[in-house]
Amino acid sequence: MAPPRPPLAERLRPRSLDEILGQPALLAPDAPFRRALNSGRLRSMLLWGPPGCGKTTLARVLADAVGFRLVAFSAVLSGVKELREVIEQRPALDPRPLLLFVDEIHRWNKAQQDALLPHVENGTLVLVGATTENPAFHLIPALRSRCELVVLQSVPTEAVRALLDRALADPERGLPPDLVVEPEALNAIARSTDGDARRALSILERLADRGDVTLDAFRAAGNSLFHDRDGDAHYDVVSAFIKSLRGSDADAALYWMARMLEGGEDPVFVARRLVIFASEDIGNAEPRALPLAVATMEGCARIGMPEARILLGQACTFLATSPKSNASYTAINAALAEVKQSGALPVPLHLRNAPTGLAKSMGHGAEYRYPHDFPGHVVAQQYLPDALVGTRFYTPTTQGAEKTIGERLAWWKQTLGGG
Repeated sequence: MAPPRPPLAERLRPRSLDEILGQPALLAPDAPFRRALNSGRLRSMLLWGPPGCGKTTLARVLADAVGFRLVAFSAVLSGVKELREVIEQRPALDPRPLLLFVDEIHRWNKAQQDALLPHVENGTLVLVGATTENPAFHLIPALRSRCELVVLQSVPTEAVRALLDRALADPERGLPPDLVVEPEALNAIARSTDGDARRALSILERLADRGDVTLDAFRAAGNSLFHDRDGDAHYDVVSAFIKSLRGSDADAALYWMARMLEGGEDPVFVARRLVIFASEDIGNAEPRALPLAVATMEGCARIGMPEARILLGQACTFLATSPKSNASYTAINAALAEVKQSGALPVPLHLRNAPTGLAKSMGHGAEYRYPHDFPGHVVAQQYLPDALVGTRFYTPTTQGAEKTIGERLAWWKQTLGGG
């Protein structure tokens, strides 16, 4: 029995720098990175980019381009033991310089990353690490400082489309020449995969295995959008969602929220973000925002998808179109900063509790004015420690209901003379 044929994405993996699509900033003939490779210089590097942008392909091509021997590791499957074996056997196996490729290098712990340092430092090997995660958060500083950071971008839609055409034009490595393919289907695949070239080829191959590649077949097969629930792409979409809410763009906020939900995000996670946003960015400008967000979170936890989308849609549009104020958010931050700076200042005597005769004899609670005994249920007296009299942490804006709060505070100040 013949061995199974490799997947289309593997068969079409570029074999030279010129075949790699979608990274012109790195690989254009006049790009500094390309010029360095053409001169035979190769330094240890970290390839950082989203899935399917060509990190593994680039590592393989780099080894051939400069005449190095490639040893590939998966950080999920290999560790220090395998690294030691490669180093010990290197001269006997192949005298060429060694390029060690570590895929998903962010999965190695600190001790495993530390094991790489001496070999990178003394030139025993050239390290090429690939990661979808921000190296600043997931790799140790000592390793980052010894490696060049190379950032790869998502493959542009037009480049993904060209790659799909390549699969159809190469009968040896690609798909059968007699396959019926609608250009509209290829356009839809290219647009749907969020710059992930490998995923686009996988979708094309799956459709081809079932028959003709048509737009109807693509739609019928279904297509879940890319949404990494743990990685940087996840936080990029969440960031866009929150910033759209803050910018009062309900349509954009709905789009980014739909991206998360369609990608399989937990609706309760989305609702939690709405709760935080309601307090941080709306606050007292619209007091109904926070109760609505909390109710949405509780409702999502009880009913789940797909009905939870209805609750999220209502909350999203209400919060996006509410007046905005971060005054209460900045107020608590300012108060916390003051406490850290000034420490535990004494409580004024008239504000202290007086549960015993001894406490009363020491002046606790003396001269305290009970606000409900005065007109308007407010009275002028000192509430801050002596050292902070006159300090203001909360300054209401003129947005929404907070305008009324500001007017009330101003009236109290005028009527009572401060305090």
